[in-house]
Amino acid sequence: MAFQSLSFQGVTTTEQVNKITTALMMLDSVESVEVGRHGAEVEGRARREALINAIEKLNLGVKVS
Repeated sequence: MAFQSLSFQGVTTTEQVNKITTALMMLDSVESVEVGRHGAEVEGRARREALINAIEKLNLGVKVS
């Protein structure tokens, strides 16, 4: 499996972390994910664009890179 790291700006609450975790885990090609206020470590075959899109669709005002 491949690992990818995402960086966040604007995550300030546990609720945001939980929503991001759920959104990423719902992607078929994600095996595991660890999310914190400053970023995420994702294991699986998901494309980076798919990970970023899943977070942006939440409309949390989070900047992902």
